[in-house]
Amino acid sequence: MVQAYVLIQTEVGKAAIVAEEVRNIPGVDSADDVTGPYDVVVKATAEDVDSLGKLVVAKIQGIDGITRTLTCPVVHL
Repeated sequence: MVQAYVLIQTEVGKAAIVAEEVRNIPGVDSADDVTGPYDVVVKATAEDVDSLGKLVVAKIQGIDGITRTLTCPVVHL
């Protein structure tokens, strides 16, 4: 299993709507509105890196109001 944090920037005033829609995507563990350079922080889990990429590109980035994402895979050192 691969876990990652996906940092999302949204259009102005869209963070709450984006977070709510992202929470309904299978593979998303949590999605929270935050302040700072990013508007929503998502924790996601997938079977492998390819599945994680598909989750981000095909499902998360397809949500209206998202302008940019940054995917940060979790590593255990």
